[in-house]
Amino acid sequence: MWRSYNAALTLRVRRMKIAFRPKLLDCLPTYTRAQLGKDIAAGITVGVLALPLAMAFAIASGCSPTAGIWTAIVAGLITSALGGSRVQIGGPTGAFIPIVYGIVAIHGFANLMGATILAGIFLLAMGIARMGQLIRFIPVTVVIGFTNGIAVVIFLAQIKDFFGLQIDNLPAEFFHRIKTLAAYAHTVDLPTLGLATTCFIFLLSYNRLAQTFAFMRRAPGPLVVLIVGTLVSFLFDLPVETIGSRFNGIPQELPNFGLPALSIHDFGKLISPAITIALLGAIESLLSARVADSQIDDRHDPNQELIAQGLANIAAPLFGGFAATGAIARTTTNVKTGGRTPIAGIIHAFVLLGIVLIAAPLASYVPLATLSAIVMVVAINMGEWHQFLELRRYSYNYRIILLATFFVTVLFDLTIAVELGMVLASLFFIYRMSELTKIERLPLTDEADEPQFLYPDGTMRVAAWQLFGSLFFGAVNKLEELLDPREGHPEVVILDMTRLIQLDTTGLEGLENLRDKLLKRGCTLIVCGLNSQPGSLLYRSGFIDHLGDDNICPDLSDAIKRAYILLPNLMGGFDEDY
Repeated sequence: MWRSYNAALTLRVRRMKIAFRPKLLDCLPTYTRAQLGKDIAAGITVGVLALPLAMAFAIASGCSPTAGIWTAIVAGLITSALGGSRVQIGGPTGAFIPIVYGIVAIHGFANLMGATILAGIFLLAMGIARMGQLIRFIPVTVVIGFTNGIAVVIFLAQIKDFFGLQIDNLPAEFFHRIKTLAAYAHTVDLPTLGLATTCFIFLLSYNRLAQTFAFMRRAPGPLVVLIVGTLVSFLFDLPVETIGSRFNGIPQELPNFGLPALSIHDFGKLISPAITIALLGAIESLLSARVADSQIDDRHDPNQELIAQGLANIAAPLFGGFAATGAIARTTTNVKTGGRTPIAGIIHAFVLLGIVLIAAPLASYVPLATLSAIVMVVAINMGEWHQFLELRRYSYNYRIILLATFFVTVLFDLTIAVELGMVLASLFFIYRMSELTKIERLPLTDEADEPQFLYPDGTMRVAAWQLFGSLFFGAVNKLEELLDPREGHPEVVILDMTRLIQLDTTGLEGLENLRDKLLKRGCTLIVCGLNSQPGSLLYRSGFIDHLGDDNICPDLSDAIKRAYILLPNLMGGFDEDY
């Protein structure tokens, strides 16, 4: 039965090499009642944890808490049901806060939903094109730089609600934001600051307190802070802003289903934000899946995960949501509480749905100061701050890439930061590879005593060179050493490519130019020791046809024999039919 079920739900188009197979299909045939109990417990725990985070991330992003909750429900359900990881939990994350906030501030919430749908299409295309493995090519320095930068941006964005500053619209741009915060610093609300500080300190100390009080280990810290902060605010009637006072609470009903109101002209200006959402969503979801793999000894399907993330981001805006991706903290919580299949993630989504339909009115009493404290702690925990202390252990290239990505993320824009980080990483890699590529003169010591090999002035009539590494666009200029007049004017030049492991089209063009210039000098080029990739390119390009098969030798010894035949009066000791 399961075989036919799997076959019916598995789509494979061989010509396009598209594979659609959620991890859920691999888990169902061996699913047990014992695992169902563990998945239910994990799903309930993660669902309860996701509630304060979804609301906090949404408010910090300039959206309503309702949008955050429905993003967690819809995206979480699709990510678990159709994803390529057994334990991935999807939903809004802190990494999206600066991006989403900027889009809402500039383009409005309707355009944010349009950008999210467009990003979902990009993610879906990436998964279909099997680009999941390519995301791993992003250097760890870039990932650390923008992760720490995002953490700083998130922390700064919460200062307004943490201190209760009377600011109507906080600018998205860093320098204007700092200027606005400084201008309104005198509007600090002491009850708000007191409540936020208490929640902040309590949440930072939660793990240490849980080691002392066993009952605290069973409940996630953000949920406890949310409940305690709300009760304190309600019982003491603190004059602080709440979800009810700012957003009129959370509707106790299903959202309206439909496309956002957009015109065709809006999509042009949304392409750049959509690319940013897609790129960050792909990186974070696959990074979360890799972390989860190490915890459960499994291997996720990156392409299937991108397909699921694409579908999740297309569907979430249809229910009033926005950008979502795999959440590392919630995924880790899922694993630690016993979740081992996508059933746990599906249950987490239904738990959130039940909370909305049953307990939504209670959310009106949640103080924004408590949510800002939760987000601040999330920002502190998401940063890899120890990497800054360890910078001195690494090269200048490593430091420059990480710090440049970090500061550009904080001061300007995440998209520019990632682009700059990738460009710097590529340039440093090209430079390093070019330094490893060498062209060295081979002394023909055994033949040095042969008078036929020497010109009257003592210079060699045959010159041999060995190529090391990769002859690519960043190192092709090193071939010019072979044409240096100080190296003499040999009649035969031997290139030993035994240690040349890679050749690109620019390197091929360099070899063709070398062959033509040597030919004009009346010099013959002999190539020996070709490895598979360089040899394949030389043959396919027609380089060998122009050079002549006789001038391609298996090794240096045979190349020297070929040189004897080419030079006049150097036939002794070798057969003419060689």
